Order: sequence, then C-alpha cells, then structure tokens
Amino acid sequence: MSNDFNFCPKCKSDKIEFSKNRWFCPDCKMVLYNNVAAAVGVIIKDSENNYLFEVRMKDPKKGMLTIPGGFVNADECAEDAIIRECQEEIGLTIEKPEFIRSFPNTYEYKDFVYKTCDLFFMLKLPSKYKNLYELLPDLTAEEDEVQNFKVIKINSADDVDALPIAFDSTIKILKYTAGEKNGK
Repeated sequence: MSNDFNFCPKCKSDKIEFSKNRWFCPDCKMVLYNNVAAAVGVIIKDSENNYLFEVRMKDPKKGMLTIPGGFVNADECAEDAIIRECQEEIGLTIEKPEFIRSFPNTYEYKDFVYKTCDLFFMLKLPSKYKNLYELLPDLTAEEDEVQNFKVIKINSADDVDALPIAFDSTIKILKYTAGEKNGK
C-alpha cells in the first residue's frame, strides 16, 4: 500500500513528486502535505480488570477487537470526539473522560495509508453498574461499525498478546493500562 498519485490534483500534471510527508508539483507549485490525523479511543474497564471491546463490523480489520473511538472531526477537540464516538458506537453518554496518553498508529484503508496520533482516554464505570457485564445490556452497537461487544479480563501484557486486537496503538494502550508503562 502506498499513497502514490499519478497526477497532480490541481493541474493534472504527471510530474507530481512525493518526498517525506508531502507531494509537490513542479508545474503548478502545488504542495499537499500528508499530515498525521488525530484519532481517539476510550478504555472502559471495571474494578476486576474486565475491559470492554467492540468487534469490528467492517474493514480495516473486520472481525477483530478494538475499543470505542474514531477519527477527530475538523474543528473538534479530542474530548468532544470521544464523547461523540461513545454515543455513536456504543450508545453511551459519557462525561469527563480522563486522558491517559497517546501512541502513533498506521491505519490502512482502501489502498491509502494514514498515519495517526491516537489519543487515549479512560472512562470510569458509571456508579450504577457493579461491573461491565451489568453495562452490556444498556449498550447499543452502531449498526455499520460494531458487530457486537465482548468483555475480556486483562491482567498482564501477555493477556493482551493473546487477543486479536485490530490496531497496534490499541495493543500499546492496553499493555500500558495493564501495567507495562512503556506500552511495548
């Protein structure tokens, strides 16, 4: 997979060049940067180290596990993005997500490679629930994004390695929250 263009999107020249993080057209002097996209994810776990996962409905990584989240929209802050994504993907209205840390990621979609900076948050289980199993019936999967939900206990990085996790950054944040603070 690569992000090659055969023609300049501005003047249609076939001399377009790619170097480092940008495309340049020597004919019209157009410069198009391939900047990092911002994405968010939220860890929802209970006091027994049970984590909430989504099973992905579509590619990339269809059928694999992930956590609620997605891309940050234009003119949207990361905190608002994770609140929106939780409402859309799992039908849960959340407040005050707590930022944990970020990790880089590579997101391949329809023959394009997107480099992302994934910002991860932690959500405390609402007090009316004793554990994630009590929360599950109140969740609503976004029809075209989420196949279903799984609750899985994670006590160590080895537990994370045994799971079919969709994205490298999610693996890193899960290991980080499981006690391996460098996320590797």
